Amino acid sequence: MTPILMKALQLIVALALLVIIHEFGHYLMARIFGIKVEKFYLFFNPWFSVAKWKPKKKKVKYDKNGVEKASWRDTEYGIGWLPLGGYVKIAGMIDESMDKEQLAQPAQPTDFRAKPAWQRLLVMIGGVTFNFILAILIYIGIAFHWGAEYIPLENATEGMEYCEEARKLGFQNGDIPLLADGHKLDASKNFPYEMATAREVKVLRNHKDTVSIAIPENFALTLSNAKQTLLGYRVPVYVAKIQGGSAASKAGMEEGDHIVAVNGVPTPGFTELTQQLVANGGKEVTVSVERDGRTLDLKATPTEGGKLGFQLRPITEVYEPVVVNYSLWEAVPKGIVNGTEMLTNYVGSMKYLFTKEGSQSIGGFGAIGSMFPDRWNWLSFWQITAFISVALAFINILPIPALDGGHVMFLLYEMVMRKPAPEKVMEYAQIAGMAFLLLLMLYANGLDAIRSFAN
Repeated sequence: MTPILMKALQLIVALALLVIIHEFGHYLMARIFGIKVEKFYLFFNPWFSVAKWKPKKKKVKYDKNGVEKASWRDTEYGIGWLPLGGYVKIAGMIDESMDKEQLAQPAQPTDFRAKPAWQRLLVMIGGVTFNFILAILIYIGIAFHWGAEYIPLENATEGMEYCEEARKLGFQNGDIPLLADGHKLDASKNFPYEMATAREVKVLRNHKDTVSIAIPENFALTLSNAKQTLLGYRVPVYVAKIQGGSAASKAGMEEGDHIVAVNGVPTPGFTELTQQLVANGGKEVTVSVERDGRTLDLKATPTEGGKLGFQLRPITEVYEPVVVNYSLWEAVPKGIVNGTEMLTNYVGSMKYLFTKEGSQSIGGFGAIGSMFPDRWNWLSFWQITAFISVALAFINILPIPALDGGHVMFLLYEMVMRKPAPEKVMEYAQIAGMAFLLLLMLYANGLDAIRSFAN
């Protein structure tokens, strides 16, 4: 399967899971309060459905007033063909179905509009609540199954490699991050985000000098627009395995050798080594290695592509990592903390959306899909799915008509004013909200297309 198809598959699977959980949150709360749910669909089904099922109604149940109770058998369950989301159609509610004929009839006891405002409010926040709960459950599962492994910053003796935008600010490859706005940076947390959103970062340079670097406002957005990652661990070059007959083998390299220079040019990391080998592809070079406390100069001829023919020792075998295994009871608070931190960081990043640069960083399905790896990796899949679940929860609670937050806004108005908003106002607001969301979706996916052609 090609990388694009693999990314698309992961995106569809993740969205299907998130949509089902989100809509089930609405469905469950509606059922708890005896509200009739007419349809429950994964994906949208204009004109036709891929599959649908309406259970047969068996014994009818009545409440103490002789009114027929709502049942799960009232609902048509199905899968649509348009994978842009999903929906539940709740009886007696002004929603995207715009079922005016039903709303023109007298309210039935099982209608949404017949229930108290506080019950309707809980129905509307059920979706976002379930999405956030799902994210926390995923983070709990990740902590329990995979635990955590990270390299403390002080253990990374060769420091970090910084992206181009970061080097423009004064960062240098090899700098070791220390503080962000006076707070000590912790590798077990999202320290790159803390650095990108700080006003000042202090780093240790050359293992002796503390240097302060001013971070401009919206720098995190600058990185996003430039599609650059702030930093990554610098990987010292230790030989793990040598290919038979390769340039490294002919030069006399041995497993465990630490390559420190090429033609006298220091190579503290794999990036610097690659640059020197590519620049001297096909030419004999002097490769300096450290072995058993001695420095040896070996003669080697890299390929035209700059390869010597050896495997690199993993970074976790160079720098001592910290490995944390969580029991189920330890994983629960860890998952809650991770989910809360992700939500806090996401909400904080939303301020960039209202800037000129932020409007250009909006992405559609292509941008979301690009987050997934080229090959299926369960850890990456669940991490990205949890992030999207948090994002979906927050976006849906925004006070925009046609989103859950729009309905919540009108319900809060009703609870404060002790009377519902005029039905016509809610209908027009629903139409305006749907039009806005459609235009926003076209804009976001249009930007994806432009970026794709630009690349």
